[in-house]
Amino acid sequence: MSTNLRRVGILLCDNVLATSATLPIEMMKTAGSTASGLHLNAPDLEILTISSGAAPIQSASGFTLATSTALESAPQLDLIHIPGQWRNPRRAIARNPNHLDWLKAQHEGGAAITAVGTGVCFVAAAGLLNGKPATTHWHYFDQFQKDYPLVQLKRQYFITQAGNLYCAASVNTLAELMVHIIFLWFGRPVANNVERNFFHEIRGTFEPSRYFAEHVEYHYDEDILQTKIWLQDNFAKRVSIPQLAQQFGMSTRTFNRRFKTGLGKTPVDYLQELRLNNARDLLQQTNLTLQEICSLCGYQDVSYFTRLFRQFFQATPGKYRETVRAKLFTT
Repeated sequence: MSTNLRRVGILLCDNVLATSATLPIEMMKTAGSTASGLHLNAPDLEILTISSGAAPIQSASGFTLATSTALESAPQLDLIHIPGQWRNPRRAIARNPNHLDWLKAQHEGGAAITAVGTGVCFVAAAGLLNGKPATTHWHYFDQFQKDYPLVQLKRQYFITQAGNLYCAASVNTLAELMVHIIFLWFGRPVANNVERNFFHEIRGTFEPSRYFAEHVEYHYDEDILQTKIWLQDNFAKRVSIPQLAQQFGMSTRTFNRRFKTGLGKTPVDYLQELRLNNARDLLQQTNLTLQEICSLCGYQDVSYFTRLFRQFFQATPGKYRETVRAKLFTT
């Protein structure tokens, strides 16, 4: 058996939303095959579908889902995923009290947990989210807050993280969360390839407005917000960070420190992301040449731009345009 094995368990019970159960499996399998194809030193995956007694599960839409492993004999896992339930999850939780004790034991053993929508209620009912941030499907916010008053419900966020506990509000944000997990386990090249397979666009990392991490404190520095707006309006121009700092009444060192504290990245990194993300949009939405796109995004050298784009998105501009255009439906 590989010494670099990662075990992933999908915890199932009746009335589960099948998509929220199968999507992580498909994304993880894509990550594994991508890593193998790139000959990377990546973890081997063992994906288990788990239920009480290994009984087959009836999904909310009427599908019967076979399971591979009994809850009672499941090994220690590296990651447990809890899919959403259709509508109110109280009945499922009441019928499966052994799931809660099992989750606590697995988490104490080091397992990370991801949960989506009303599946978050299992983690909350196990007491693992007490005093910690969480989110759930918007339709269940009020009931969740009433049932689990010790949990810090973050209604404005689609994804939350508290240590190795992750909550996603919906299946769409679950896909983003899985890309994040894949990035942590396999690295950027594999994560970007998974995005190319499961999203119609290739994107960057989580946006702070969508993602709440317990260990990250977002500061709202008015001066830095103004420089952020300035960069958004002027990214196509030649930008000097020392001159920008002086323009806003700061030394370069102070500006760099406050910018990173406020936005979680350096001014140079933020500017680079602005330019590359805008270039990506132009590749997708226009027929402009690479030289024209470079000029509109603040780059003068097509070769340099191509190299940066490939480093950021793991695809050349031409390959990106070809991939995205192939996924567009036209009549």
